[in-house]
Amino acid sequence: MAFDPRTMAQPVYEALNELRQKTGDDTQLREQKSQAVELYTYLATWGLMRLKAEEAALSQEGKKDVVEAFFRVLEKIAHVENLANAKGLDTLKDLDTESYLGLTGLGLQIAREFSFWTTALYADIKGEE
Repeated sequence: MAFDPRTMAQPVYEALNELRQKTGDDTQLREQKSQAVELYTYLATWGLMRLKAEEAALSQEGKKDVVEAFFRVLEKIAHVENLANAKGLDTLKDLDTESYLGLTGLGLQIAREFSFWTTALYADIKGEE
């Protein structure tokens, strides 16, 4: 079976589109846009465990929404249970090295998709970029 690039693009598009549609506050939309664009850099620098830990510490709802959406998409695509919920950090901690590194690589690709779709879906949102 051939790889279908929509495997990653479609869930990311749907997650961001849903966030965009349910958020009416301009400040939260700017935070969402900023966080979605920064996901790749953060993940490449700090890794999945740090991003998951950071999710609980985020105080800005817009940014937190994006990180939560990222982990829901990663969980769906990777077929790894308990990434998007409160047990996510334990799930990541308990993975073997190969699985963690593979999941990180997949996470980086998904983060790139988040950045791409954010540019398209949040094109009218100016400010914190």
